[in-house]
Amino acid sequence: MMETIQTTLYFIAAIVILIGFHEYGHFIVARKLGFKVEKFSIGFGPTLLSWQGKDGEVEYVIAAIPLGGFVKMLGENPYEQVEGDEDSVVLSEEDKKRAFNRQPVWKRAAVAFAGPAFNFIFAIFSFMLAGLMGHEVMPSTVGTVAPQSVAEQKGILPYDHIVALNGKDVDSWQMFEEYLKLSVGQTTVLDINRDGQGVQISFKLAEPEKDVFLLDVADSLLGVALGMDVLIDSVVPDSPADKGLLQAGDQVVAIDGTAIKNIYTLIEYVGAHAGKAISFQVQRGGSQLQLQITPKSNEAGRGLIGVRLRAEPWEDKVLHRKGIVESAIYGFSRTWEVSVMTLDMFKRMLTSSISADNLGGPIAIAQMAGSTASHGLVYFVMFLAFFSVNLAILNLLPVPVLDGGMLMFLALEQLRGKPLSVDMQMRFQMVGMMLILSLMVFAFYNDIMRLF
Repeated sequence: MMETIQTTLYFIAAIVILIGFHEYGHFIVARKLGFKVEKFSIGFGPTLLSWQGKDGEVEYVIAAIPLGGFVKMLGENPYEQVEGDEDSVVLSEEDKKRAFNRQPVWKRAAVAFAGPAFNFIFAIFSFMLAGLMGHEVMPSTVGTVAPQSVAEQKGILPYDHIVALNGKDVDSWQMFEEYLKLSVGQTTVLDINRDGQGVQISFKLAEPEKDVFLLDVADSLLGVALGMDVLIDSVVPDSPADKGLLQAGDQVVAIDGTAIKNIYTLIEYVGAHAGKAISFQVQRGGSQLQLQITPKSNEAGRGLIGVRLRAEPWEDKVLHRKGIVESAIYGFSRTWEVSVMTLDMFKRMLTSSISADNLGGPIAIAQMAGSTASHGLVYFVMFLAFFSVNLAILNLLPVPVLDGGMLMFLALEQLRGKPLSVDMQMRFQMVGMMLILSLMVFAFYNDIMRLF
């Protein structure tokens, strides 16, 4: 119960911080360019708290549903102040000068772009802060090399330390895995430190049938893995694992004769063998045992045995802390890398090379927020930075109701010399709204299915 409350609080904090910063971008640029801002809201729905600004012009609102926010500017709604409309509000000359729809295209475009821009700025400074704070990472040292794998064929050995990939410095196993995913299907060059000697190895990983971003690419495609012991953390009562006499603290050495060196391999194997007996070789104390366990099938047909797993690495984590200059460079470079990775994910979803089932909604975001925060402040800051980049890119998509949709309308207006008709804009807005709502419902559905 306490864990759920903490996860919810971290989720709300993440959303409020990121949405607040995004909307503040729109707000401050609009004010600086002379637009009349009527309301600044964090959240939607019923008002929890509101107050008037010192100038008496802006109403600041905290609303009940913290899944978004908005900045309302005079004349922003296409149906407001339509010439000749008997219901239109009569504006003073001063207000006409400050109304959104009376401003030149470049000013409106600057306001529309400001929200995503502030999310990029937030990400840069968050990654810089994470660099200064420092965080523990797993060293990029090869623990095991799979027999007959690409790695074995190319001469990669256990205890090789990966220094760089395609000229980009690698300072952790996570970074190695991330860079490797982006290089699948392309020629990849690894710089390796082997007993103090520099070694360079080149290879090309074939595109897999399964989604690259869901795979442990280093293990599944290249054939290298960290040295890890996979342990049973807990066992669900009356589950297949419980009936098969598996116990908390057992180390899974192999299943059906296949050596287990990471959690992913175990989950994939069990998931693919629903209803089929699996032989588990486990280390318990000083003894090795053979246990027979038959995974049960879930609604998606995947096998489950009812355990919680944990992995203990052979090597200790190392603390990476950067200086001011290094952190500044890291802030910009990491934001760029995450942007490229996010765009690649969107491209893969649009081309169906990655299933839309991977899309996460509020529950998935909340779980990530809670999980990262439980590991320490620096990990929560890095999560905020990562999510901020995703939020910026999502909002720049050319979909009506998003900032990218507004920029698209403004580009058309610049090309045509006049804006689209009000009715045409509203039709596009309705289509955009339906797309976003459908996406939200689908993402929420994915979240629910993952829970069960």
